[in-house]
Amino acid sequence: MRYSITLTAAWLLLAGFGLQANSMVYGQYSATSSYGIPVPGVGTKIDYVGDDFEADEWKFVHNMPKSSRELNERIYGPMAYSTNRRWAEGPERGQPDVLKVIPTPSNGLPGSTKALQISTLRSGIPGRNTNDVQQDDLILGIATRIGSTLQVREVPSCVVRVYLPESSLWENRSGPHFGIRLGARTTARKPREGLFAMGTEMRNEPYWPGFWIHFRSETSRGVEQDSAFLKIRSNSRGNDFKSKEIPLEQFGWWTFGMSMGPDGRVHYFAKPGVEDLTKDDHLISQLPYGYRAERLNSFFFNICNNNNGRTWSTPFVIDDPEVFVVDSKRVDQLVQRKIAYQQRRAQRSTSKSRK
Repeated sequence: MRYSITLTAAWLLLAGFGLQANSMVYGQYSATSSYGIPVPGVGTKIDYVGDDFEADEWKFVHNMPKSSRELNERIYGPMAYSTNRRWAEGPERGQPDVLKVIPTPSNGLPGSTKALQISTLRSGIPGRNTNDVQQDDLILGIATRIGSTLQVREVPSCVVRVYLPESSLWENRSGPHFGIRLGARTTARKPREGLFAMGTEMRNEPYWPGFWIHFRSETSRGVEQDSAFLKIRSNSRGNDFKSKEIPLEQFGWWTFGMSMGPDGRVHYFAKPGVEDLTKDDHLISQLPYGYRAERLNSFFFNICNNNNGRTWSTPFVIDDPEVFVVDSKRVDQLVQRKIAYQQRRAQRSTSKSRK
């Protein structure tokens, strides 16, 4: 449920984030914490970004082989994409092998009839079985969709529901299975590059904070019962750390969210079930890798498995990935321009077909 607030209350909300009063937004708001940590889902939802998978014509075009730039510096074009142009293959690791719209598992979001199953078999470099854990990436475009990154002064956030299946359906492997991540950008001082380069320079630096869902298999030494836990990526040194246990009885739907404030911190929220996040679901706030976030570029998901050509990953399901901003003025204008451009293209196409 979203909560309506008055314009006066909205001004106080924005003032708490250090924003100017003239960056007022209006409409529907989620609760926000009294101590200045923006709850994911606060502000205005960007309908032009995100997906609910309800469209009958939803389709993902798997242009194989998948890309693997991070592993062997190879990108295989054309890249895979969804026909609604909201999703794309990750160039670093490539697309999951299976992206299938299925009936929403029980106890999902009210009104949801469809959700997206994500699973993979041949992760890693195409055609090469490495017998170790590899991952594939599915990217929900933000910058590619609206034509700009989101600025932290706009207080962006992302929310998604993730279904953890019963333990018998998990890949029988203790370790990371699924990631919920942000594509963040900052400006960092880095060594100059080149044969005779010396000193340092300020450069655009991408990094990828988020959650990892880890599984503990009861077949592993010292483990009595299947369970899972969350790891956060990352602390200021770039190390992942354990955050929250997920006992067997809590397998099922979970709600995950991350937000960014004007101070550049990333705020992590999670809870079992599908209800909207509140301040009570805040797990921790971090400066991953010691970076202060400046821009949000994408929202994406990782699926992992043992890349041996035989073992399928755990079949995770996601529903209603959403992106929000508190200060929506600039984003509203960008979206309006995109929609107007698409309408003009459609009109030109219709005119040509009639000739």
